[in-house]
Amino acid sequence: MRALVIDDSKVMRRIVAGILEGLGYEVQQAGHGREGLDVLEGGYVPDLVCVDWNMPVMDGLQFVSAVRSNPAWRQVTIMMVTSESEHGQIVRALAAGAHEYVIKPFTADAIRDKLALLGLLPEEVVL
Repeated sequence: MRALVIDDSKVMRRIVAGILEGLGYEVQQAGHGREGLDVLEGGYVPDLVCVDWNMPVMDGLQFVSAVRSNPAWRQVTIMMVTSESEHGQIVRALAAGAHEYVIKPFTADAIRDKLALLGLLPEEVVL
């Protein structure tokens, strides 16, 4: 399975990518939403995108909207991984087309549990 991790924090990208790689994902990384779109436009179509909300150039909500406007990427599952914890923000992200929402700080188990809910755990990891 393939994943794209988008966050302006290199440390956070490494943490999320490390969790996903530990679950068997092949992971690409991007530093903001526009870089994430560049990865998709370059032909890398992941099963999962983990995207932060607050980033320069293009934020996570703009990224979600851009992905959802392209029929070629409709099958991509999007999970917001962000410090935005207000109920209204969560509703906005889900309404824009995100499938799940993880609030920072999080644990590896929290990511794994969300992936299990989404049916995106590789078979050898399924509990």
